[in-house]
Amino acid sequence: MSAAPFSLAQTFMGVPHRTEIGGAKAVILGLPFDCGTHPQRVGSRLGPSAIREQSLLLRAFDYANAINPLDALGVVDVGDARVSPGEVEPSYRAIEEAVGAIARERVVPVTLGGDGAIALPEMRALHAVYPDLVTVHIDAHTDAYPIEGYNTATAFVRAAEEGLIDPARSYQIGMRGTTMVPGIADYGRSLGYNVISLAELLERGIATVFAEVKATIGDRPVYLSYDMDFFDPSVAPGVCTPTWGGATAREGLAVLEACNGLNLVGVNINTVSPPHDVGGMSALLAAQVTLNALNLIARQHQSRAAGA
Repeated sequence: MSAAPFSLAQTFMGVPHRTEIGGAKAVILGLPFDCGTHPQRVGSRLGPSAIREQSLLLRAFDYANAINPLDALGVVDVGDARVSPGEVEPSYRAIEEAVGAIARERVVPVTLGGDGAIALPEMRALHAVYPDLVTVHIDAHTDAYPIEGYNTATAFVRAAEEGLIDPARSYQIGMRGTTMVPGIADYGRSLGYNVISLAELLERGIATVFAEVKATIGDRPVYLSYDMDFFDPSVAPGVCTPTWGGATAREGLAVLEACNGLNLVGVNINTVSPPHDVGGMSALLAAQVTLNALNLIARQHQSRAAGA
């Protein structure tokens, strides 16, 4: 029988689309959700499709090593969680269910957001499988504000309150810019987080800071949440909350590379807002972050195999 005259919907870098995880060690999952709370920037619900589209410009091998992470991990794209943008509670349940279905197989969910609110249901799902979970949160904002409710500003407050992560061994890195209320860094520290501003990161040096991160975390399971507004708007203009004075593309990718050696059990790349993007450059950079994160996970598996 000849092949069907149809192609599948776009997947990340053209990896197979499956709803069965099979033998995959990492899975791409779209979380096309935003709360709709930002007065000017509603649109990150379109982020997963934009990242997938721009990923076609990438090639699997990295200049620095000979790993094809797509092959090494048997990566599949399972499509999107069944969220309802703007409807927080049902969407949280859908995200938790989808991420949990992957994590329970001891497979790494690599998720494409979506706004920063998706971090909370992801941490709920991962904590159910990894009770000693910690987080490395790379962002311009702590997403830990002293306000009520479930939204982009409270994901890491609720996570600490619900005991989903160990804040004392968790890091929030890259904070800068304007905030809704004063004292945000101190509030984050009062929750137990290690909060490191972008200025401190660059002054101390990426290698020095991440040596501390790794010494503190050890081999604990890590949820890596990478908010694209960590980058400066000059390289990532299409994000939910653009904040000037951010990382260059080189610095942002170097920070991700510095996570090599962490025990990554979940990765999220969030806040790409295609209606505000320029030439797809933010989505393309997010696709590169996604591929580099897969490369980290592949090296993680290589190290385990070598030590077995």
